[in-house]
Amino acid sequence: MDIITKEELKTFLTRYPGWHVSLFMPTHRRGRETEQDPIRFRNLLREVEERLLDKGLRSPDVQEILKPAQRLVQEPGFWRYQSHGLAVFFTPEEFHAYRLPLPFEQLVVISNRFHLKPLLPFFASDGHFYILALSQNQVRLLQGTRYTVDEIDLESMPTSMVEALQYERFEKQLQSHSSTSSGTGGRSTMFHGQDIGDEAKDRILRWFHMIDDGLPNLLTGRQSPLVLAGVEYLFPLYKEANSYPYLLEEGIPGNPEELTPEELHAQAWPLVQPTFMQAREKAAAQYSQGVGTGQTTADVKEAVLAAHHGQVDILFVAVGVQVWGHFDPDTNTIHVHQDPEPGDEDLLDLAAIQSILNGGTVYAVEPEQVPEHAPLAAVFRY
Repeated sequence: MDIITKEELKTFLTRYPGWHVSLFMPTHRRGRETEQDPIRFRNLLREVEERLLDKGLRSPDVQEILKPAQRLVQEPGFWRYQSHGLAVFFTPEEFHAYRLPLPFEQLVVISNRFHLKPLLPFFASDGHFYILALSQNQVRLLQGTRYTVDEIDLESMPTSMVEALQYERFEKQLQSHSSTSSGTGGRSTMFHGQDIGDEAKDRILRWFHMIDDGLPNLLTGRQSPLVLAGVEYLFPLYKEANSYPYLLEEGIPGNPEELTPEELHAQAWPLVQPTFMQAREKAAAQYSQGVGTGQTTADVKEAVLAAHHGQVDILFVAVGVQVWGHFDPDTNTIHVHQDPEPGDEDLLDLAAIQSILNGGTVYAVEPEQVPEHAPLAAVFRY
């Protein structure tokens, strides 16, 4: 799995010379379907080729644009390690590919700017969370959505307490015993709180501070809930070291070494779901209370302008819906078209991305869940 940051998202709003190709497709992590993913990708590149030719580009120029993407087809290692979805962005000057925990609908968009709305669930304020699994021998960070879970590479962080502290006698200060973790039936080494002295507690706390120091590099710009998994004795110690403001009070008790990512996800989702629902319901209520006061809008033009100027506090945007048009930031003029015209972009996409980059809260929801059943609905900051 790859990480895409808000800074990268911001650079994607930059318009480069030439057409911008945005390609999304679902991928598979295991099974025979993994062999079909590069074939599907190659077929999408054929579609890109045809559409670029239809836009008047010469065949040699099209082949030059497609060259980095075509090389990707021939990299078996890339396709062997997929997540749930693949997002690819390229122009004549640049190429980016991201394996992300989002099961994208297959989509190709060719415009004068990258199409970013399918990425919204990755950055939106609902449906995205983390699990930090702590045990004596292993640290794992997992990233989850409602239906998916992926493990994040922790190359920049110590992955065990012994590695972090380099203390050869550390295990002697930890009372280990065989125990059955709740719901797993397995046996493994666990922390035994009653037998850990003050010195050992201090070392555990130092280790947790190391972990906490490394997390910002992985969670930069996130406002997603973090669920702690580990033996209960560790919970208060980690909370003492924690600086991430969205750590949930309740965690997953037991030894996480015995649990697969899917099992951790199954226990974490009931803990985070109420947080998502409460936040969304509160935002919808705030919109309803602001109707008629000048503090809200369901007008696309007004919302795009407000998002561009950093005035959107909350934005609901309908997934799977496009509103095509053109926004000129120099004159603050917006033209909306029923069908896409040359130079158009998805204005819902633009409003959502600008809101995220300017610190707004964005909820990417089904069309019927948008207030007033409009394509978007915004609450202003002021």
